[in-house]
Amino acid sequence: MRPTAPVLDESGWGVTTSGTSLTIDMHRTEVVSALVYRPRKSVEAGRVTEYAVRLSTDGRHWTKPVTTGTLADDFTAKTLDFAAQGARYIRLSATTTADGHNGWAAGTQRTSAGSSPTPPASPADVQVLGDPALTAPSTAFLPVDGWTASATDEETKAENDGAANVLDGNPATLWHSRWSPKTVRLPHALVIDMHRTTTVAALTYQPRQTGANGRIGTYTVSTSLDGVSFDAPVASGHWKDDASTKTAVFTRPVSARYVRLVALSEAGRRGMWSSAAEIRLSAPGDPSIAGSWGPVTGFPLVPVATAVLPGNKLLAWSAYGVDRYGGSNGYTQTAIMNLTTGNVTQRRVDNTGHDMFCPGIAMLADGRVLVTGGSNASRASIYDPRTDTWSSTADMNIARGYQAMTLLSNGDAFVLGGSWSGASEPKDGEVWSAATHTWRKLPGVPAAGAMTADPRGAYRADNHMWLHATSQGRVLQLGPSKQMNWITTDGNGSITPAGTRSDSPDAMNGNAVSYDIGKLLTLGGAAAYENAPATRRAYTVDLNGGGRPTATRTGDMASARAFSNSVVLPDGKVAVFGGQEIPVPFSDAKSVMTPEIWDPETGRFTPLATMAVPRNYHSTANLLPDGRIFSGGGGLCGDCATNHLNGAVFTPPYLLNPDGSERTRPVITSAPPSHVALGSTLPLSADSPVSSFAMVRTGAATHSVDNDQRRVPLTFKQTGAGSYALSIPSDPGVALPGTYLLFALNTDGVPSVAKTISVG
Repeated sequence: MRPTAPVLDESGWGVTTSGTSLTIDMHRTEVVSALVYRPRKSVEAGRVTEYAVRLSTDGRHWTKPVTTGTLADDFTAKTLDFAAQGARYIRLSATTTADGHNGWAAGTQRTSAGSSPTPPASPADVQVLGDPALTAPSTAFLPVDGWTASATDEETKAENDGAANVLDGNPATLWHSRWSPKTVRLPHALVIDMHRTTTVAALTYQPRQTGANGRIGTYTVSTSLDGVSFDAPVASGHWKDDASTKTAVFTRPVSARYVRLVALSEAGRRGMWSSAAEIRLSAPGDPSIAGSWGPVTGFPLVPVATAVLPGNKLLAWSAYGVDRYGGSNGYTQTAIMNLTTGNVTQRRVDNTGHDMFCPGIAMLADGRVLVTGGSNASRASIYDPRTDTWSSTADMNIARGYQAMTLLSNGDAFVLGGSWSGASEPKDGEVWSAATHTWRKLPGVPAAGAMTADPRGAYRADNHMWLHATSQGRVLQLGPSKQMNWITTDGNGSITPAGTRSDSPDAMNGNAVSYDIGKLLTLGGAAAYENAPATRRAYTVDLNGGGRPTATRTGDMASARAFSNSVVLPDGKVAVFGGQEIPVPFSDAKSVMTPEIWDPETGRFTPLATMAVPRNYHSTANLLPDGRIFSGGGGLCGDCATNHLNGAVFTPPYLLNPDGSERTRPVITSAPPSHVALGSTLPLSADSPVSSFAMVRTGAATHSVDNDQRRVPLTFKQTGAGSYALSIPSDPGVALPGTYLLFALNTDGVPSVAKTISVG
């Protein structure tokens, strides 16, 4: 869970401006996790649009940007999130402003950080958010075997509250500063002796769980090699007066034997005491196991829906507003992120008369993106990446929202469900024709047979179905209902029960991912759309044994998740991001901040580097051409606190060495043809030995579902030194027509940067 990060106390701060930058000096080191920017409402000129945020501990040496992006050109407050870390200085640089003015001219508007004047191109108000009480990004707790703890004083006469209790693993015991027969005054210090020199990146403090006396407020953390001479603090700040676990993230990982926590105040100002239930230390995570996160990139909208485009770009869209939805407004806010430069551009799409909030999406065979329904519930629009244009296609016969879609093996598109929007009527199946651009009803495919048992009925029960297209225009509906179904789409269509998903209950807001030919992994979900406990369970569904799919429970995730997003990787592993233990739209309560990765060889999940921003309802994730993963969005609830107008790129473990450097990749040195026929042989060359090839279909994600992503491993022959002949499957139900990312992997499982090809 990620609690809301506190707004830091600005007492004693200073602010200066220079050119295009505004710099805040907090005059103390704090753990910071976001900057809140509120544009001036008096004038439009000078509102920041493109920006970068950098941090420093000394005012001279600055980090690379911890977050960059493009802001919506309006008056609403913007939260610029980044991974929590220690800093004294925060610098906001305006790359461009709304009126194109790049300078910070003299002005009289004050910032909340002090009384220094700010210019017309500056914010009316800037706040800094502090420690969100997360386990440090990319860290893991160190084992406490052999450790000892001591304190400047401890209560051992009236109670058994010695320092050793902070290492016993029992939160019911505690260390308490001495209060009998006489209270020892603040400050109080706890020292952890690890009895060996270890690299440490964070300290986690669990306050006492019974009573409140002694909860630590203001604190410092310092380290030592000899236990006598302690260095300058590597973390400092003020913890909130509650029983939640707090983390002090160090300004940098340090090599130490001793770690000292000094309590300078009692959080509730109840007295001169200090106490702690448990203390843990964290080491920097091994990037070759946990991966790593890049900086958070700001978007001018909440990326509720995203699609990977040729040319190393990402299309994102939300609704009529950048941060809210409602009504049939006839237009949609869209953005395109250039994955090479990180730049994000924005525009409003009016010409299709379509508010594309909460739609169905299908990636068409020719690379275009078909978007249906949502707020304008009968409309359908197509984005063409070749011309960067949106156009209308025929309206659906049945108005829908929250429906599911997939491309069919014949190039048409199938849609089912969607009672969230449109008239109160059955949301039975229909098909869009690629040849005629018209819709055909499927009276033989009623939505009722594929619904969950949600207590709110069809309004929630037919949402976000998991669909997997197979041969001859057939589709397997394998969730979120526990009942699976085979669907045919010729003529009037038909729907036939295909058994249950092993012992799985309904799993709304979970998802399914095709990780191999005829093999899918299902993850998480809950028995109802909201306010029901999510599950940790995962299942494999195998279609290769004949007509009846075989569902088998595989290893459980470490965390229960609903509203999460899952992505298949070139090596067949599946990464899952975000989600909540109990799904609640527009809430970040009980957020799961640690992604996990599933290995089909072992059936087990492994934790990955912690995210900086919660990703729940209205979040997305997509595999990128360089083998990394985009994760973004969440919120879209107007003036609430859970709008996440940003995203970040995750580097999976297969790309990293233990020291964080990038592993050597194979390089595809030949340029494959832009179009590859089914059943053909594709010649390819690489600069180093390749042990496997895989195609991953470019995906489009929204509301935890990406039905069109699939991984297709390829058989091949080596035809010479560095030369290979790849066999493209002949069955369009295996290699679904469309755009694929073609990866070469070496013997260590490291993927190349993909080549983009069209298959069909």
